[in-house]
Amino acid sequence: MRKKAVVLLSGGLDSATCCAIARSHGFEIHALSFDYGQRHSTELAAAKRVAKSFSVKNHLTIKIDKSVLAGSSLTSKKPVPKKRSLKKIGSEIPSTYVPARNTIFLSYAVAYAEIIGSRDIFIGVNALDYSGYPDCRPLYIAAFEKMANLATKAGVEGIRIKIHAPLINLTKAQIIRRGKKLGVDYGITHSCYDPAPSGLACGACDSCLLRKKGFEQAGVKDPTRYIKKDGHGDTENTK
Repeated sequence: MRKKAVVLLSGGLDSATCCAIARSHGFEIHALSFDYGQRHSTELAAAKRVAKSFSVKNHLTIKIDKSVLAGSSLTSKKPVPKKRSLKKIGSEIPSTYVPARNTIFLSYAVAYAEIIGSRDIFIGVNALDYSGYPDCRPLYIAAFEKMANLATKAGVEGIRIKIHAPLINLTKAQIIRRGKKLGVDYGITHSCYDPAPSGLACGACDSCLLRKKGFEQAGVKDPTRYIKKDGHGDTENTK
């Protein structure tokens, strides 16, 4: 019987790569996505595409009351930061930080893992090319894993839960190169924090800028469709 893994799947570049890594290790994938009132809900459609492309065993989308995670520019009408320098990105906690988001998501993952008999949880957090979120750091992941093994029946009985963060020390370019080797189709993923109603990426938010940088440094063609200056979409890619 194949080992089961719970994979947090947002539909973005990182989570798609993380899913591919889990599959490459022979895991049966059980994916969790979250609808928490995010303005970039286009990512949920992308998560479904990614789940289908990897033929995951189960894919659940969990709805969370958006008032619980309010206050972020991702969950309110506050403007999303645009055109920040790459040097500034990651140097401070931006308004797109969603309070306790990964803690909430990982808590669901731990509960689901116990239910399905899984010891392994995969999350695509990254501490190098990222937007400065405190819940993407190695120290946080290690602390949550320790807590999970103290707080669960499985952990108390010696069935240790492992939180895998295989991308945490990789640059965006390294993540893309690894994903390409594992067959990830980045054209079906979505990273933009402030997409147009059509789903086209803005090309200027932190996530878009880091994604662009990653493809450029990886030497891989960026398949993302961005909004042109005239407000219309590109058929392929506009840098």
